[in-house]
Amino acid sequence: MVALTSSHVMRSYAYWLVVYRRTWRGTVITSLLSPVMYLAAMGVGLGSLVKGGNGTDGLTYLQFVAPGLLAATAMQIGSFESTYPVLGSFKWMGNYHAAAATPLTPSAILVGHLLWMATRALIASSVYLAIIAAFGALRTPLAILALPVSVLVGLAFAAPITAFAASRDRDSGFAALQRFIVVPMFLFSGTFFNVTQLPAVIRPIAYVTPLWHGVRLSRDLTTGQLEPGAGWLIPLHVLYLVALVVVGVVIARRVYQAKLAK
Repeated sequence: MVALTSSHVMRSYAYWLVVYRRTWRGTVITSLLSPVMYLAAMGVGLGSLVKGGNGTDGLTYLQFVAPGLLAATAMQIGSFESTYPVLGSFKWMGNYHAAAATPLTPSAILVGHLLWMATRALIASSVYLAIIAAFGALRTPLAILALPVSVLVGLAFAAPITAFAASRDRDSGFAALQRFIVVPMFLFSGTFFNVTQLPAVIRPIAYVTPLWHGVRLSRDLTTGQLEPGAGWLIPLHVLYLVALVVVGVVIARRVYQAKLAK
């Protein structure tokens, strides 16, 4: 078996970079217009009707919702990039199999694609953070650290979903994934309101969602405001997200090996 090397990973990554150079124009609207519309509608429009208080951790609604949307954007990028592009690479386009016919190993193909997903999350999050800054919703220079957090959130979704998508022969499960997992997380993981306002029986479910951990990290970093005595939660958030990435990569690697091994 050929060892996993950085050169092999970068060759796999370069494929997706070349593809994006030809298709980036199609992402301009989602990368630029969507953040502006979300922040204008939710942060400014609705935010003018919401008074800062306990429900928003004492922040204005714009300051509260903006970092939540930043983390949610990373989630959406990660979940999209790891569904149809992965299944299509196995079944329809065949570029995974073409790559596997070269010295590239299944692990290099997987890691290179995940690296590209992280890049997409970074690009989208950078644009979003710049727009948040233009709206005046950042309260501390530490907000720049929300970018690596966003990349981690994107990968926390991308790695497990990549494992799921790679094991599929059809795309029928993707709609259910979006409808019953991604969208409920978007709505009930602290993006638009504090999860403490959820019924007590539902609240623990929100706490175990990866998006809640990402939202909390993003909000802490963009506002510079931590809950009293909650500083210990920061490494817990990070470790939780890293664990999801590791588990996803381990499972996905096994699926890629089974499907692409020479």
